[in-house]
Amino acid sequence: MASFSCPVSYVVRCSIAKEGGDFNKQRYAKVNGGVIRSISEADLLSRSANASRALIPSVAENGFVVKEDVRQKIPTKKQLVDPYRQGLIIEGGVGYRQTVVIRSYEVGPDKTATMESLMNLLQETALNHVWMSGLLSNGFGATHGMMKHNLIWVVSRMLVEVDHYPIWGEIVEIDTWVGASGKNGMRRDWLIRSQATGHVYARGTSTWVMMNQQTRRLSKMPEEVRAEISPWFIEKHAIKEDAYEKISKLDDKAKYMNSDLKPKRSDLDMNHHVNNVKYLRWMLETIPDHVLESQQLSSIILEYRRECGSSDIVQSLCEPEENGILRDVDMIEDSEISLLNGFSLASEILKGGGLLGSFDNGTLRYTHLLQIEGEAKNEEIMRGRTTWKKKVTTNIPFSTQ
Repeated sequence: MASFSCPVSYVVRCSIAKEGGDFNKQRYAKVNGGVIRSISEADLLSRSANASRALIPSVAENGFVVKEDVRQKIPTKKQLVDPYRQGLIIEGGVGYRQTVVIRSYEVGPDKTATMESLMNLLQETALNHVWMSGLLSNGFGATHGMMKHNLIWVVSRMLVEVDHYPIWGEIVEIDTWVGASGKNGMRRDWLIRSQATGHVYARGTSTWVMMNQQTRRLSKMPEEVRAEISPWFIEKHAIKEDAYEKISKLDDKAKYMNSDLKPKRSDLDMNHHVNNVKYLRWMLETIPDHVLESQQLSSIILEYRRECGSSDIVQSLCEPEENGILRDVDMIEDSEISLLNGFSLASEILKGGGLLGSFDNGTLRYTHLLQIEGEAKNEEIMRGRTTWKKKVTTNIPFSTQ
């Protein structure tokens, strides 16, 4: 997951047609502020499709095209518009925007997209950003320079904040861009907004480092790779963090625990390790049902410590945080519940929604840990923190910045 390319002196500004808009809406390409041409979206799609077909050689007798590069058509030069993925280059030629429709398999019982679906969309747009850069090699987001040095990208930290989840069938725009993170890392940010209103639904930021694909050890960034990606770095943050909030390590005394979690073949990505979105699923399975039913996941922090392979057996630990505005209902002791006038009520009444109803707008926070079971027990895979807020059914204003 990454995105970069070479510097450019031009700016292209396009917009995907609004729902119900004119399909032949004109698009303009600008160079140094001057309009050089305008074409309709239909014409753009037609030209792109014809150009793609022209690149495909005659099909073999068995009906298959042999070469992978012909099937994938990975660009060797920077592309400004991708009609197939509804993507385009923004931010002065270095950022990327993709328009997506929330599919039926990306939503939960409440018809809203799940956090897992959003994380998959973030990963997909990041890879598509690299795809359009002209630097993508045949690795999982790796550049040509990275492949020469046998390097791959691995995520070390991710933070996602959600104000509002898109609904089934909704059209959203996802912006992504990259920046420097220290001497050997890269930061990638995202914004998810409603195409219809422009309201920002979610923000994300992440830190990436390089790993040697053979030794599985972290690596410094080669100068060749730095020269490839640094022209794409911009100083813009989706989420401003002054300092990272420490996540404590849990032990076997954690209140909630799932053991004997075994990765499936379908959980492995192109780098042959468990995809980071799978980690999120293992974490959320330890959250109590009453929280999942009444609360909405509003933010998540993931700190990755090591990769997880197909033969590893994983344990997921979860502990409610006591310093949250509202703690887990199951942790409130009878002696802790009292009224301001000194009288106490039965905990069953209070826990049934009476007194706790006044905390409906509060938050719940949980600390998470994924670790290896067996001989390597207590070897951490990932630490995490989730924050939850009460679900709302009414529309509320959202930021447009």
